[in-house]
Amino acid sequence: MANAVAATSPLTRKTTERYLSLDVLRGLTVALMVIVNTPGSWSTIYPPLRHAPWHGFTVTDLVFPAFLFAVGNAMSFSMRKFELQPERVFLTKVFKRTAIIFLIGLVLRAFPFVAHAEGGGLEAFDFSTIRIMGVLQRIALAYLIGSLVVHYLKVKGSIIFSAVVLLGYWAVLYAFGDKPDPYTLEGNAALKFDLLFFSPEVLYKGYGIPFDPEGLLSTLPAAVNVIAGYLAGWFIQKSGNNLGTVFKLNLTGAALIVVALVWDTVFPINKALWTSSYTLHTIGLVMIVLGTLMLIIEVAKYRKWTYFFEVFGKNPLFIYSMSILIIKTLSFIQVDEDTRLSRWIYENWFLSWGKGAFASLMFALAYMLVHWLMGYIMDRNRIYIRV
Repeated sequence: MANAVAATSPLTRKTTERYLSLDVLRGLTVALMVIVNTPGSWSTIYPPLRHAPWHGFTVTDLVFPAFLFAVGNAMSFSMRKFELQPERVFLTKVFKRTAIIFLIGLVLRAFPFVAHAEGGGLEAFDFSTIRIMGVLQRIALAYLIGSLVVHYLKVKGSIIFSAVVLLGYWAVLYAFGDKPDPYTLEGNAALKFDLLFFSPEVLYKGYGIPFDPEGLLSTLPAAVNVIAGYLAGWFIQKSGNNLGTVFKLNLTGAALIVVALVWDTVFPINKALWTSSYTLHTIGLVMIVLGTLMLIIEVAKYRKWTYFFEVFGKNPLFIYSMSILIIKTLSFIQVDEDTRLSRWIYENWFLSWGKGAFASLMFALAYMLVHWLMGYIMDRNRIYIRV
C-alpha cells in the first residue's frame, strides 16, 4: 500500500494543482470582452479597439478566440471527472450545458422582448427575425464540438482532428467561394452554407449585407481554439509550472504564428470568416500570453495584482451575460423622445469632460468596473453561477 501511494501521489499532485494563470487569462478575456463590446459611441473608437473591417487583425480580434481558448483550458480540468463515470453522465452534462448557453444567447438577443414603435408606444418583439447565431451560441457549439473531440479522440486524435478541420475548411472556402477571389464578403462559402439553413432576415447585418461572423460553418475552426486550450491545459498539468513549460508554450506559440503568417499569403487572416490562418494566429498569440502569465504568476510568484482578473474569471458567463443585459436595458429606456439612457449617461457624464475616442473608452472602462464590482460582491459572498 505504501508503494502504491508513493507511486501515484506525484501524478495526483500535478493533475490537481491549481494554476492561477489560467484563471487570470479567463478573467482578462472577460474584462476585454466587456470593454470592446460597450464603447460610449461606436463612431469614436481607438483603432486597436475595432475589429479589422475584413482581412487583417487588431488586438480586439484576439479577445473572442482567447475566451474560447480559456474554455478549453477549463475543460482540461473538468473533463477528468468523467473518465470513470458512465457515458450517459458525460453526454447529459455536455449537451445540457450547450443547450443552456445557446438558449441564453437567444434570450439576450430578444431582450427586452418589446420594441419602441414608430409614433410612440411599444410593440412586441418580432421573433421571426431574431438572429439565431451569436457569441454565446458560438461558445456553446464550439464547447460541444471540443468536448466530444477531446473525450473520444484523446490528445493525439484531437490534434489530427484539428489539422483536418483547418485544412478542410480552407479547401471548402476555396472550392465553393466565388472566383477569382473566394474570400470576399459577398461570395464566400461560409455565407452560402448559412443560407442553406437560415433566411437572410436572421443573419447579422453589421457588414452591410446579411452575413453572420458567428455562422455555422465557421464554428468548426472556432472549435479548434477550444481544443487548443484543452491541449495547452493538459500539457501544463503534465509538465508543471516551471520555466521549461513556459519556454515550450512560448516556442509553440511563436511557431504557430509563423505558420499563420505564411498561410495568410494564400488564405488571409480574417476573423469574420474565422479562417484557418486566423485560428492558428490567435492560438499562437494566446499561448504566448499564457506563457507570460505563467512566468509572472507561477514561476516568479508575483501574484499581488491578480485578484482583479480573478473576480471576472470566477463568474465569466454570468458577468458577460449581465454586461449585455444591462447595456440593452440602458439603451431601451428613453430619457426623452430622441435620447436613450445610455446615450444620456455618455453625453452628460463622459463627453462633459472628455472628447471623442477618449470619452468613449472611459465609458467602456467605467462600465467594465461596474461589472467588476458586481463580480467582487459575488465572490465575497461565495456566489458562483455555473451552467
